[in-house]
Amino acid sequence: MTKGWTKSDWRTKPRIQMPDYPDAAALNAVEAQLAKYPPLVFAGEARKLKKQLALAAEGKAFLLQGGDCAESFAEFSADNIRDTFRVMLQMAVVLTYGAKVPVIKVGRMAGQFAKPRSAPTEVINGVELPSYKGDIINGFDPTPESRIPDPNRMLQAYTQAAASLNLLRAFSTGGFADIHRVHSWTLGFAEHDKAERYRELSNRISDALDFMTAAGVNPETAHTLTAVDFYTSHEALLLEYEEALCRVDSISGQPVAGSGHMIWIGDRTRQPDGAHVEFCRGVLNPIGLKCGPSTTAEDLKVLMAKLNPQNEAGRLTLIARFGAGKVGDNLPRLIRTVQEEGANVLWSCDPMHGNVIKSSTGYKTRPFDSIMREVREFFAIHKAEGTIPGGVHFEMTGKDVTECTGGLRAVTDEDLSDRYHTACDPRLNASQSLELAFLVAEELLSLREEGKRIAL
Repeated sequence: MTKGWTKSDWRTKPRIQMPDYPDAAALNAVEAQLAKYPPLVFAGEARKLKKQLALAAEGKAFLLQGGDCAESFAEFSADNIRDTFRVMLQMAVVLTYGAKVPVIKVGRMAGQFAKPRSAPTEVINGVELPSYKGDIINGFDPTPESRIPDPNRMLQAYTQAAASLNLLRAFSTGGFADIHRVHSWTLGFAEHDKAERYRELSNRISDALDFMTAAGVNPETAHTLTAVDFYTSHEALLLEYEEALCRVDSISGQPVAGSGHMIWIGDRTRQPDGAHVEFCRGVLNPIGLKCGPSTTAEDLKVLMAKLNPQNEAGRLTLIARFGAGKVGDNLPRLIRTVQEEGANVLWSCDPMHGNVIKSSTGYKTRPFDSIMREVREFFAIHKAEGTIPGGVHFEMTGKDVTECTGGLRAVTDEDLSDRYHTACDPRLNASQSLELAFLVAEELLSLREEGKRIAL
């Protein structure tokens, strides 16, 4: 992407949110081992995703990005992967009907093992310990020994990511993704007593599928009804891991991050002269950039120029994460900055990270109503600015957890202790995720109807 760039240049830049490994020799050995391993993803897949994201920036596709806050070694299982994949397929069917364009499915999976934290230490049971930064770095157990950064965890992360990708590829092409099967699961959700508002939309999807079948478009005649493209993504936080899996694309001769199809830079690590921007600017993968309230117009200009110097369509996704009630104070000024620069970007909404609160029962949670409010504000502002809301980005799981309050099944503060399994931030459960997809589909349908009225 950039002449003169090498994959180790980030080591000369200021680094934050990264561990200091006490055993340099062990770290070097792990990096050397990873460098011999095959890449987890391939350049052709990353290029294909980039083309699809370019369509989303034009309103000709829509991005659905979702998955774990931080993947866990302890909870790794085929069932968990299947359940999250299944819910994302259900969400995608609903969003496809609402948007009337293809939905690009990108999981926060097979690599989302590291998390930035707000403080370097945390107090647990009266003891101050180094913060847990994700299973790829240190352990979740609240002991001094567990919290020591261990480079060997990178090898376990790689093995788990490879196994996850293997299963995801099988699910994507082996019949599990059959659109009729996926919609039948969604019909069960719509039969819930409180789901009446979603029943009509669900029935309209059924009618559309019945028409397609009657017209001879069915799983036997159309491969696209039984197989999907599914991509992986994660925050490129642990740069030793990213560098070790960086490869050169044999077709273009460009470096590619072999750790995931799409990588992103977090709101805490987007310093224009920092290590994370330096690494990400050199690889050909699509790059995400989290934009929070502290993102200035000047920083955004510099970041867009560094991360996408050729102004390539589909290269850069700006992921807005402000918090409900704060979108109007921040998003319009960033949209205008992009317009002033003539930059090619895809706008996506992350309504999770700005809406974390502490519940009355002491658990960290996210209210469903706040999440949906931020999504609505995101769509409303893009409508007012005449720009395209191209995607959504959720922390979610296919499991029946109780981590976010509200939703159809009305999780309360008192319910949080029932199944609070996250190692980091609270996630939407399967029901809340699907409900959110219906609500976003309503926003997309509204935008389409408004567009038709303007055209007339």
